[in-house]
Amino acid sequence: MAQRMGLYFQDKHDIGYELEMAKYAEAKGFSEIWQADTRLARDCVVMMTALLAATSRIRIGSGVLPLYTRNPAVIAATWSTMWELGGLTPEGQSRVMLGLGAWWEPIASRVSAGRRRPLTAMRENVEAIKALFTMEEVSYEGEIVRLDRVRLDIAYGDPSPRAIPVYVGATGPKMLDLTGEIADGVVLNYVVSTDYIRGAVAQVSAGAVRAGRDPGAIDRPELLVCSLSDDDPDEAMLAGKSLVAYYLGTEPHLMEASGADPDLIERVKQVVGWPATEADYRKAASLIGGGFVRELMAVGTSAQCRDKVAEYIDAGVTCPLLYPIMDDMKPVIDAFAGWTAGVQ
Repeated sequence: MAQRMGLYFQDKHDIGYELEMAKYAEAKGFSEIWQADTRLARDCVVMMTALLAATSRIRIGSGVLPLYTRNPAVIAATWSTMWELGGLTPEGQSRVMLGLGAWWEPIASRVSAGRRRPLTAMRENVEAIKALFTMEEVSYEGEIVRLDRVRLDIAYGDPSPRAIPVYVGATGPKMLDLTGEIADGVVLNYVVSTDYIRGAVAQVSAGAVRAGRDPGAIDRPELLVCSLSDDDPDEAMLAGKSLVAYYLGTEPHLMEASGADPDLIERVKQVVGWPATEADYRKAASLIGGGFVRELMAVGTSAQCRDKVAEYIDAGVTCPLLYPIMDDMKPVIDAFAGWTAGVQ
């Protein structure tokens, strides 16, 4: 049986091209696409709606929606609308999935989002949204989330419960632990090592066990950068270094999770600020070694990328969500269509 495979879209590629690639990936047997809510570049709800309308079978998720930007009742109503639009897969699953995240700095504070008590906010949002998906009236009295006799007001449409799975985008140990306790799945972060993934999976499992849940029932897709070129693997490596430079400069907490040298982080931050240009990333790329890049992503030829993705699956990832960072996505889709880890 072929490995479950997905794609991850940010804002690197033209929207029209991404819609074409979504249809191509669906025809090639990919199971899902997760759309980033990228900085202040692309809104995931708009993109998910377009992706659902352009396809007929493939599942679409938010990877991930910042929970501080919308009220939980509005989130539930939005995903209910997309549930109506997308319908079900041939296997009877919701085509739409909800991934929530606690956002990140410096963007949150610059737009006065606050990020107050992210663990509490996540727990309360997940609990409230899941309750609203039952289509029953909900009252919820939390520290951050308060609902007073609220229900999704479906007067003319389908009033049946929305079986929409809720995922949490988690990186730190406390959020990973909470995810295992309350969510249907975790969206594991990218530009991290397989050692980090093993630790993250163990943390999610610990949270599930504490809550009396089966750890094996918690889905574990992972965003996974894929910089692939059979014609020019050196250019693929340069693209990979540039992306690592971006994260070293703008999200050092993520790089610390993967064991980046603090001195390297500081040197890259001198070149890459926020916001930065692609030229800045390329300039900083010269500071980064190829070995470090290979620890954090699939880079190089098709065979090299497949081997690396297999390592992440072995570490506990249930569905690699490949983020193609080269201009042409088709080689990535072709390289993994019908692929099974361990079989070349």
